[in-house]
Amino acid sequence: MRYPSPLRPGDRIGVTSPSSGVDKTLHDRLRVAIRTVEARGYEVVTGSCMDGAGHVSAPAAERARELTDMLTDPAIKAVVPPWGGETAIDLLPLLDWEALRAAEPTWVVGYSDLSTIITPLTLLTGVATIHGNNLMDTPYRVPDGLLGWLDIVALPSGAMFTQTPPGRYRAQGFDEWQISPEADEFTLDTPGGWTRLDGDGPVTAEGRLIGGCVETLCDVAGTRYADTSSLSADGLIVYVEADQHDAGTICRHLHGMRLAGFFDGATAILAGRTRAPGLLTLTQHEAVLDALGGLGVPIIADVECGHVPPYLPLVNGARARVTYAGGRGEITQTLA
Repeated sequence: MRYPSPLRPGDRIGVTSPSSGVDKTLHDRLRVAIRTVEARGYEVVTGSCMDGAGHVSAPAAERARELTDMLTDPAIKAVVPPWGGETAIDLLPLLDWEALRAAEPTWVVGYSDLSTIITPLTLLTGVATIHGNNLMDTPYRVPDGLLGWLDIVALPSGAMFTQTPPGRYRAQGFDEWQISPEADEFTLDTPGGWTRLDGDGPVTAEGRLIGGCVETLCDVAGTRYADTSSLSADGLIVYVEADQHDAGTICRHLHGMRLAGFFDGATAILAGRTRAPGLLTLTQHEAVLDALGGLGVPIIADVECGHVPPYLPLVNGARARVTYAGGRGEITQTLA
């Protein structure tokens, strides 16, 4: 694994939208998010692929070129899209993978549809990426026990950090950034911890982290863009999370990913907390267990690694140690 150099005040951070751009009604929130990054001493450079009028910010070739340019520019130390979207998959054959492998490592941060980009970046180039809160979420204060992406990008290679969930999450609703663009406090209205799905008793597991959003990764599993064998020698802690698809669809997606070998070498599975609906006879928890229970490894659900606030950033490629007992969990990541 290769880890980008730690960011220092004065470093430059690129903002581009490899998937969906930002609608004009949300430009105030975008400016607030950029100011939050600038307040940490960084210079923000915004690309031209940011249009939010459609489902993508620009034609695929333009989005691929801008992302490649930012990742190969030695002056840009991190790239943070505003959020995910729908069809980042169209960039994969257009990115200059040789140039990306040859370039100095650059942090890339995101989740949701950005899993389609950051997970292949780690698997194909050996560079760590961060599955975590995106740019538009950055103004929120990070709850005790967790870190934000701005904390992680400043850590040196070899650093070790531990996160413990706050035990509360937002069960419903969202902040209307058009009305309150400066919202900076999470509404964590419901108590809840991690849940072991495959049995009882404590869990301790170690391995390299890899994973992302089920709805997007399911379409690249089995291709060269999602071949997890490059990391599996050390064992894998695979994390998955569902955004909107119902339990039946998620169950099929996970079965397909398992058949494609995505979970080969797993020592544990982390499933993100989700608001996605169940079926009459199948919950989201049961969907995960149905598809992955046969792997014979611990499966821990309701982890804060998905679309439900708060956000527990995970570094793709990092060594990790996960412990769980009595509903309480902890994860330690090492950038080595």
